[in-house]
Amino acid sequence: MSPEDPATPERPRPWLTRGVASVGLTSFFSDSGHEIATAILPSFLISVLHSSAATLGLIEGISDALTGVAKLLSGPLANEQGRRGRLASGGYLGTALATGAIGLCVAAWQVGALRALAWTSRGMRSPARDSLLASLAPSHGYGRAFGVERAGDNLGAVVGPLLAAGLVAWVGIRPAIYFAFIPGALAAVAITVAAREARRQGGSIVPRRVRLELAALRQAGVVRALIPIALFEMGNVATTLLILRATQLMHNGATTLALATFLAILLYSGHNAFGAVVALLGGHWLDRANARVVFATGAALYILAYVGFALPLHAPLFLLAAFALAGSGIGLAETAESTLFARLLPDHLRGSGYGVLGATQAVGDFTSSAVVGLLYVAVSPSVGFAYAASWMALSLATVLGTRLLTGGAAASTA
Repeated sequence: MSPEDPATPERPRPWLTRGVASVGLTSFFSDSGHEIATAILPSFLISVLHSSAATLGLIEGISDALTGVAKLLSGPLANEQGRRGRLASGGYLGTALATGAIGLCVAAWQVGALRALAWTSRGMRSPARDSLLASLAPSHGYGRAFGVERAGDNLGAVVGPLLAAGLVAWVGIRPAIYFAFIPGALAAVAITVAAREARRQGGSIVPRRVRLELAALRQAGVVRALIPIALFEMGNVATTLLILRATQLMHNGATTLALATFLAILLYSGHNAFGAVVALLGGHWLDRANARVVFATGAALYILAYVGFALPLHAPLFLLAAFALAGSGIGLAETAESTLFARLLPDHLRGSGYGVLGATQAVGDFTSSAVVGLLYVAVSPSVGFAYAASWMALSLATVLGTRLLTGGAAASTA
């Protein structure tokens, strides 16, 4: 090209690279693995180890709380690029080992210890994974990249329970749990590939002190962004409550308990399938729109879903619509949250930012599930879901009425 020729515009960097795809595969494999164990765990504890539903609830509650703590504490470690690969691969491998080892347990306390270790490892890896993904994707493709990651996670939640059902029929309850290690180990391999890609395209690694960086996060606008997210998570109940509600409604509608349980599990798989598809579509939308619009749509879909679960309607097709709305809502909201933080924060603060985001999600989800569960039993399921819907409505009103949640399609401080 001669000096007189006009400069050729630089082509934008492609968003779907081997690194981004590896992160999506990581989430798919990991979720497939621990969903195998999650699906089998109630039967293993109660039928094999002769424990109780209360013990199961205690184990799950403590494990979820530890996930939030691990996300918050490991976030600052992920601020440094050089640590992200080791944190992520170690976390995924730790989750796989601890989850598969549950099959060796002969007492409920052993299950609790291993589940806590698995979920702590799960929390430890999350800020590193999200920071890696943000560094692998160009700013114009953040939404699509995080949509791929969320889609992989949701697809794993479809495949895992189906694999669990087949494995239990083939080898039995205890041996089936061992198989959860295999997809978990594949996840550790996939995230290692992603980390290698990040090192290949990254610049020089600057050593950083391990600090929460709360002042810098506040200055970057994280506190303002977290307000509607925290309100949303206060209404984001565990999917097990949705499954329970669907099972009871169909059983009371003259369907046998066994058939109602089977149908409810299928509906839950549909919930995750919708979440995967909508996360992909929402990622494309996010790269062309403001994050607040996508997030608000997710909250609105959840309100409709909870209204559906609050109504005493027994038809499986109606319940499928409610599950689809909830799956679509989480597909949009979680993708918007992750994309927002990628746009909002420079690379050296993303680990801390994703750690704070993960802790907010964990605390909100634990609180919402506990309160809705109590209302479900003490008052009525309708009151419980109305309570959850009110938090979603408050989040929606906050987003639409203020500028607390920002993040334009082209905005990026990285």
